[in-house]
Amino acid sequence: MAIATVNPTTGETLKTFEEFGSQEIERRVEAAAEASLRHRTTSFAERARLLGGAADLLEEDQDDIARTMTLEMGKPLAAARAEAAKCAKAMRWYAQHAEGLLADEHPAEADIKDSGAVRARVHYRPLGVILAVMPWNFPLWQVIRFAAPALMAGNVGLLKHASNVPQTALYLEDLFRRAGYPPGCFQSLLVSSRAVESLLRDHRVAAATLTGSEPAGRSVAAIAGDEVKKTVLELGGSDPFLVLPSADVDRAVRVAVTARVQNNGQSCIAAKRFIVHTDIHDVFTERFTALMDALTVGDPMQESTDIGPLATEQGRDDLAALVDDALGRGATALCGGRCPTEPESLTRGWFYQPTVLTGVTPGMRIHHEEAFGPVATVYRARNLDDALRIANDSPFGLSSNVWTRDEAEQERCVRDLEAGGVYFNGMTASHPAFPFGGVKRSGYGRELSGHGIREFCNTTTVWHGA
Repeated sequence: MAIATVNPTTGETLKTFEEFGSQEIERRVEAAAEASLRHRTTSFAERARLLGGAADLLEEDQDDIARTMTLEMGKPLAAARAEAAKCAKAMRWYAQHAEGLLADEHPAEADIKDSGAVRARVHYRPLGVILAVMPWNFPLWQVIRFAAPALMAGNVGLLKHASNVPQTALYLEDLFRRAGYPPGCFQSLLVSSRAVESLLRDHRVAAATLTGSEPAGRSVAAIAGDEVKKTVLELGGSDPFLVLPSADVDRAVRVAVTARVQNNGQSCIAAKRFIVHTDIHDVFTERFTALMDALTVGDPMQESTDIGPLATEQGRDDLAALVDDALGRGATALCGGRCPTEPESLTRGWFYQPTVLTGVTPGMRIHHEEAFGPVATVYRARNLDDALRIANDSPFGLSSNVWTRDEAEQERCVRDLEAGGVYFNGMTASHPAFPFGGVKRSGYGRELSGHGIREFCNTTTVWHGA
């Protein structure tokens, strides 16, 4: 993929960028290594001042950067503004909490004495240069949720962003520069995926974090494993949305629509598989389909638009292929099921109709593959055991949603759902205070919270003898 801004609403290439050559990459990696030696010695107060300043600037830039994101990857403008605001909030959260999250830990006195020490503690130190390989779907948030904790821990960042959001990538580098970060603390690399291996193998790069596809995660994990370097991987999901008889069905339906089509359906933690108890299956499905079919598909720059285009033509075609495979094998589309054929404005871009599929079986690709777009699959479950069986019949395990007021059912789901999160009577959403990540092929490691900031720290035992 060329490094370029291509408007997914029209398919028009607006701006292209030259890929960095080997000399520019070397200059930037060396600058990061030098900056790391300085930044690790700064105080938490100084780091908080810098990150807070970046948050202030981001809020001032909110409307402009929102338009850039919408132009580059097609999310509705209101959602883009909300993403910028969320980033500023997370930056302030880490500026406020990082020092406490990384405070020294002190073992029990009895254990210290038993070890033969007069005193001992656990201390957290930064690793150094962190390489971030980030996707286009949340082009600000995905980066900030790595950068804010990494910078507050005393690390520095090299960002290899997705090739279709280069202007957002360059904005991020400029944001941290304007906030007063010294040269080299945060840099965007305009490079293709071919450059990732050499960057990972560079001795000056200490660790890596990747959010993206499963094949990309496998590649990064294999290279980092060969180099014995720490990685955090978030590789997507096919999150289940369980609705059980005690649920508030009307509210569950409304939230289900938002959970499926947020970000034009291109969210790793979007609910994708709706598993509904047979007692309420028909009424849920009827109401859910009606709301999905009523969504407005159109220009994401218009405030009235619910769903904009998919970010890339390939992504749109991949989604269409998943649906076509399911329909060809016997599934039913209760609404949607194809690219729009009118009006003409929707045929020029990479749009796909909101779609609800029923009759999905394990022999269909969409049963096991992630549908990255506004396509929902609805399953009928006989009981809770059956619902859990369907939910766990997936290679992914990022998050999950469960609608029930029964506390025994809630505890059963906490125990048995194979996921990194279980959200009851609400929609999965990331927040800086809560760890974010998955199991199975959704990846490993955690972002956000204290768990996320400690991922890229050297957990050091400090022991003093007599």
